[in-house]
Amino acid sequence: MMNILHSPLDQFKINVLSEITVGEYEISITNSTVFMLLSLLLIVLLLRSTSTLGNSINLGNVIGINLYQFLLKLVTDNIHGKEASKYFPFIYSLFLFILMSNLIGMIPYSFTITSHIVVTFGFSFTIFIAVTLIGLSKHGFHFFSFFVPAGAPKFLIPFLVIIEIVSYFSRAFSLGIRLFANMMSGHSLLKILAGFSFSMIQIGGIFYIVQLVPLVIVFIVTGLELGVALLQAYVFAVLTCMYLNDAINLH
Repeated sequence: MMNILHSPLDQFKINVLSEITVGEYEISITNSTVFMLLSLLLIVLLLRSTSTLGNSINLGNVIGINLYQFLLKLVTDNIHGKEASKYFPFIYSLFLFILMSNLIGMIPYSFTITSHIVVTFGFSFTIFIAVTLIGLSKHGFHFFSFFVPAGAPKFLIPFLVIIEIVSYFSRAFSLGIRLFANMMSGHSLLKILAGFSFSMIQIGGIFYIVQLVPLVIVFIVTGLELGVALLQAYVFAVLTCMYLNDAINLH
């Protein structure tokens, strides 16, 4: 029997499917590229089914309309003022892509884009730079008052400013690390439990029955991971809205 009990980390390897080089630059197609495109394709299909004209109601309509209303409320609740609607398309697209990537990663033998820190950090760092530029363009040098807590005693201001600056710059990492860590740890746990169950089956005997324990746990953890996939997309969107609100409205 072929041994499939390889490392739990093997599922996160990036494999080159088609090597392409343009001059000094390599733009090869990898499994990560394919699943990114697949996520985008499924999002487009979902949006097309949502915008279907006519009186017919299908599952795509129901999911799309409810998702639209849910995210619109999320944006307006967390970004105060008239400018909230301006950022809705971005939050909507960001949430859909992260959610779709997370859910596709739950399919056995697929690839989880959001389990790679280079992807999640790319999102969080880009958002951090964009939010900072929005704050500077809207408030100018007054934006730096964000680092001075209102009503703080003067003798504590130097220490509080340092803490606020460190806290602010940690945003560039925290968003990406949170998403990456949750997706990678959950998938690794599933792989370990599934491998443990399979090794018991190979041993045989009474272990045919004992292996049901980790197998049941795998199903339970899979359900939890589906919840985590939804929750992490939601948390990412909420925190992005909060960061935008800070840049627009300051304290």
